[in-house]
Amino acid sequence: MKKLFQKNSETVNLNRRSFMIGTASAGLVMAFAPALFSGSLSAKESITQQAFSPTIWWTMSSDGAVEVSIAKAEMGQHIGTALARIVADELECDWDKVSITYVDTHEKWGYMVTGGSWSVFQSFKPLSQAGAAGRIALIDAGAAMLGVPPGKCHAEKGHIICGDKSLSYADIVKKGEFNRTFSSEEVAKLPLKPANKRHLTGLKQDFRALDIPAKTNGTAVYGIDVEVEGMLYARPVIPPTRYGSTVTNVDDTTAKAIKGYKGFEILNDPSETVQGWVVVLADNYPSAIKAVDALKVTYKKGKTANVTEADIQNEGKRLCEQSDSGTLFVDEGDIKNTQANANESLESMYTTATASHYQLEPLNALVEFKDGQWIIHTGNQWQSLTLPAIAKALEVAQEKVIIRPYYLGGGFGRRLFGDWTVPAALTAKAVGKPVKLVFTRADDSLFDQSRSASAAKMTASFDKSGAFTGLEHAFAAGWPTKAMASGFLSPGVDGNGKFDAFSASGADHWYSMSSHRARAINNEIAQTTFTPGWLRSVGPGWIAWSLESFIDEISHKQGKDPVQFRIEMLDGKGKQAGKAPESVGGALRLRNVLKKVSDKVASVKLGQDEGIGFSVSSGQERTMPAWLATAAHVHVNRDSGKITLKKLYVVVDAGLIVHPDGALAQIEGSLLWGSSLALHESNTYKDGQVSATNFNTYLPLRMQDVPDMDIEFLQSDEFPVGLGEPGVIGVAPAIGNAIFNAVGVRLRDLPMKPSEVIKGLKA
Repeated sequence: MKKLFQKNSETVNLNRRSFMIGTASAGLVMAFAPALFSGSLSAKESITQQAFSPTIWWTMSSDGAVEVSIAKAEMGQHIGTALARIVADELECDWDKVSITYVDTHEKWGYMVTGGSWSVFQSFKPLSQAGAAGRIALIDAGAAMLGVPPGKCHAEKGHIICGDKSLSYADIVKKGEFNRTFSSEEVAKLPLKPANKRHLTGLKQDFRALDIPAKTNGTAVYGIDVEVEGMLYARPVIPPTRYGSTVTNVDDTTAKAIKGYKGFEILNDPSETVQGWVVVLADNYPSAIKAVDALKVTYKKGKTANVTEADIQNEGKRLCEQSDSGTLFVDEGDIKNTQANANESLESMYTTATASHYQLEPLNALVEFKDGQWIIHTGNQWQSLTLPAIAKALEVAQEKVIIRPYYLGGGFGRRLFGDWTVPAALTAKAVGKPVKLVFTRADDSLFDQSRSASAAKMTASFDKSGAFTGLEHAFAAGWPTKAMASGFLSPGVDGNGKFDAFSASGADHWYSMSSHRARAINNEIAQTTFTPGWLRSVGPGWIAWSLESFIDEISHKQGKDPVQFRIEMLDGKGKQAGKAPESVGGALRLRNVLKKVSDKVASVKLGQDEGIGFSVSSGQERTMPAWLATAAHVHVNRDSGKITLKKLYVVVDAGLIVHPDGALAQIEGSLLWGSSLALHESNTYKDGQVSATNFNTYLPLRMQDVPDMDIEFLQSDEFPVGLGEPGVIGVAPAIGNAIFNAVGVRLRDLPMKPSEVIKGLKA
């Protein structure tokens, strides 16, 4: 089949989508119709003549093989398998005949982003409808061939069955006629399978993953693997500050002696994505590495050249102490009156250190100019955010830039905004040849979009009877959205100011409280020192640390069991009841998983200086909650302060589980990431840059520290939600609460360090 093209610049509207199903030379094609489908051509004619502007969702060849188009990035989460299962389940095809293909950034695919644990959640309904439409069209065509009414036929595993007669999909595609358009109204009414009719999705289903074999047999191609004829290798020289540095002189005398060295370029970036950059060129990568080390570059440094981690942390604390700082994210009840009338209050300050991404595959991009277009070969999570920056840097129209997809050797949020592609593109433009820019681990670390250090002040109020009456939560950090996608900033609930919702989610929790205020505060020192980044679990990963730890503090102050205290507040009343389709049941589902994990650990026998702590979390946002309850079993060595995480227990309600093996892998990986951030990982800013640039100084979780894990998914027929990040969120507070239960020490800084345990024991 010829490549289909975009006839005009019309944007596909997912909310007003129409579907076309027609026959082409390759077989059956399922595609979007244009948003304003004129009907002047039939679906079959439109597809045959390529006279349309849709996304092709899937095709079926004449042998019944189905190829599903995947417009998401694959970075270890097996998203292609999950999305293909959604289509195949509704299409009722043979899973052994399903394959996937990852698509490039042609505008026909619409807005492209892989992050926020959104992929399954946002794709489930339209992909289900795409499969259902195909099933209906195949039933109609098969019934016509058999001379029976469609109502007497059904689809089952690649066949249309009508009483004692049946036809395979292959026979129907070879001989049948397909010329069907579903209007947006018809699409909305398409009957989707009930849970008990699903054969490819759900906890009881387990079929081979489509995207694993290539990773295990060596055929998978990652961005760092790509080569084109005539390309040069490049390595960047990272300037002393992220912003504001300018190059004053470059001395490459020593570099000229290196075999393969081809010179350097001082970049001028119209997009201002990279400032003060020098890129070294060579005909092989080892020479590029050596040449950068030999180069002598002098700079006029940016104004943040002396910023330290302490500066960032102290500023965050200062801002949280101000009663009027930040933007209102939540303002319910009357917190001022509650605090004024309180008989007693409880205050705590929580912090998290700078955290780095350290994805396995260092940043890289290969850029070439070919057939009038700039082709960017790289693994990227948010292509629709990256494309405009590349186009602005190259000073070309955005449609002249295409990002070709490859497997990502880890993303974790670092590969959302692809800022590393800009210097690669500028260098290729400057030298007039394809350029492959590859960062060393140290380069990658220095150019990382760190998760900002954060501070959070928690204030609880109590009346004369000692009852808890209100919570104020002020939290400060650098905001990724402000730095990289400012158009997505949200207005304050009182109409004043804007805030980064991705750095606030989680503070709008599911507990019922008489008064509750949450203030989101931007730490300007962090914001100007580096590009704050989205790191796996984003805001909830550090916001729940303070919230769930402080909930325990309140319960202990009141002499209540922490689990029971949470259960009392998870009453599902008012806004906490949730809404259809994504949060049906609301806080009651969160209460349910908490009860189950509490029952699960009730019989665990604790040794001396051991404790179990609990937390609850609700995923990335209220609009897409994954209900998780976490229990952590720890041992604390009173002599050394060493914290040993023995076991994590997690109960998950994430609605329908589309791909059980993938879901389990996601939760396992996110629990370990959460453990790493809780007990091991931190970086520090010194002289405007991170000080730990490799794994000899940046110390994530090691194999000997991996805990046992007990993970239980609840059977559910509710709408499926994402699972890539939610497991991270509850781990740190559960560990912190367990430490308190073990030895009576309350830790409030991440990562939790043995030295702080010793300090607490001596206090």
